[in-house]
Amino acid sequence: MKLTSLSDLFVHQLKDLYNAEQQLLKAMPDMMEKATNRDLKTAMLNHMKETEIQIQRLQQCFQVLGVNGDGEKCKAMEGLLKEAKEFMEHDADAEVMDAGLIASAQRVEHYEIAGYGTACTYAKFLGHTEVLNLLQETLSEEKKTDEKLTFIAETAVNKKAENH
Repeated sequence: MKLTSLSDLFVHQLKDLYNAEQQLLKAMPDMMEKATNRDLKTAMLNHMKETEIQIQRLQQCFQVLGVNGDGEKCKAMEGLLKEAKEFMEHDADAEVMDAGLIASAQRVEHYEIAGYGTACTYAKFLGHTEVLNLLQETLSEEKKTDEKLTFIAETAVNKKAENH
């Protein structure tokens, strides 16, 4: 696809996010299985449910814009998830594994926050108010997930990983 306008780039970005969310949804069960901290498992399960809804929101965006959402492969998410998978293969104490899972999950969240932030900026500039509202809802969820992961790390997991 040749990109000749900001509108083209916007659609490209949305397709990239759509694929990223799909990849993440497939990877999350393995991450949840490796986690041992109850709060971390709960946060991951809740975010998995949110991710399903976020995929539906992106489908709504494509419908509003009159475009197909398929066709892009998010290589950045692929790399982040490959790194997470490689980390999960380490022989690590459960508490250390939880800390590493949080680090991997936060890398993913930060990527998504950057992607959705950019998409929101484009949607606003292009006057796609309905799409902007959908994207802002997802951006807010991604930020809250990142904050929740930080809270879990700072109040429980990191200390246990160091002092178990």
